[in-house]
Amino acid sequence: MTQSANSGNAGARTVRVPDDREGQRLDNFLLGQLKGAPRSLIYKLVRSGQVRVNGGRAKAERKLEAGDEVRIPPVRLTEAGDKPAPPKGFLEAMERAIVFEDARLLALSKPSGVASHGGSGISFGAIETLRALRPNQTLELVHRLDRDTSGLLIVAKKRSALTEMQALMREEGGIAKRYLALLSGRMPDGVMTVDAPLHIGLRQGGERHVQVHRDGKASLSHFKVLERRGGQSYCEVRIETGRTHQIRVHSQHIGHPVAGDDKYGEAEVNKKLRDQFGLRRLFLHASTLDFALDGGRERYSLNAPLAPELIEVLDRLGG
Repeated sequence: MTQSANSGNAGARTVRVPDDREGQRLDNFLLGQLKGAPRSLIYKLVRSGQVRVNGGRAKAERKLEAGDEVRIPPVRLTEAGDKPAPPKGFLEAMERAIVFEDARLLALSKPSGVASHGGSGISFGAIETLRALRPNQTLELVHRLDRDTSGLLIVAKKRSALTEMQALMREEGGIAKRYLALLSGRMPDGVMTVDAPLHIGLRQGGERHVQVHRDGKASLSHFKVLERRGGQSYCEVRIETGRTHQIRVHSQHIGHPVAGDDKYGEAEVNKKLRDQFGLRRLFLHASTLDFALDGGRERYSLNAPLAPELIEVLDRLGG
């Protein structure tokens, strides 16, 4: 897809933010206004000052208020019909991956290797593919999962549901999140709580790397051993915060990195698990989300079964 942005005023338009978009981030509002525009272009337009809110420059993460006036510069995109569609097999895989749906929410059991959304050289993520499957619906990601992590990914079908879910995400205990993970080595019995702040840094080339650092954001994880197999620990992990790579870095911090983690794990252990037991991915799966909408009146308990390839690895590891 090709696009060009013209910094002149010709063709620029001003859009008044409607009441139901109150609190939406500027970048997400622009994605809705510029259908088909890649996220990278949106950020470029905002950084260059071509997008204005109430006449002034604004950051992509700015929360809009009802009645704000957003200047949107002219952007030429290829015709929607020219935009390549996700491959048929990928569309079918995403359709099969839907594990729950009602009028407000859709839950996907995202496969490992699939990004939550496109960008950085990825043409199609889970959300773009769902939108291609449901072209007449408004679908917005509630949260994200690492590309290598499988499991529950929640998509809002209504703006009100998105707003309420995001408020719950920010509230301590608003959403109970549980993961299943295979950790390297023998973890002690019981529940191990890790309270260690996490800081996101950038490595050369722009790759994100997270580490425990006193200047980081507060992060809390609880690890509970379910069983031990082949000298490794199969655990349930409950997280009270949702930091980038939180489980992966916290498990590394306690000396038991997630099996198959080529970023924070142990290369020798990963090689052994790959060669002897067929583990060719990160053994981390978002299994359960418990929360309530409508001010606590409508309870949800969503579950994504452990991915088949991970069940196979556990079987091979034995008791």
